[in-house]
Amino acid sequence: QVQLVESGGGSVQAGGSLRLSCAASGYTYICMGWFRQAPGKEREGVATIECDGRISYEDSVKGRFTISKDNAKNTLYLQMNSLKPEDTAQYYCAADYCTGRTLERARKKVFGYWGQGTQVIVSS
Repeated sequence: QVQLVESGGGSVQAGGSLRLSCAASGYTYICMGWFRQAPGKEREGVATIECDGRISYEDSVKGRFTISKDNAKNTLYLQMNSLKPEDTAQYYCAADYCTGRTLERARKKVFGYWGQGTQVIVSS
């Protein structure tokens, strides 16, 4: 089992920055990622770190967001700069076991564990 607790959301003006954190506990040989869901829209992947260290970003956040992981603290971060109103969403941390994670599961960005989410609001 993996427990995930996000923090760091809030309200900010366009052009501002926020840093999200996600503390993982339980089984921690995991890959992790950030997803978001805006009202009326489907959930989308924002950034992920796979078990082999590969990082991927959704196109709209490339150059503005940075995902990182502190393995000693079992904590995932998402540094968000140059925020735009369209970044407004509920942001979720996700994790999946590295053991047994297939290429297909990684390719489809399937994660088995989810945090409760943290709200990010960007005003224009």
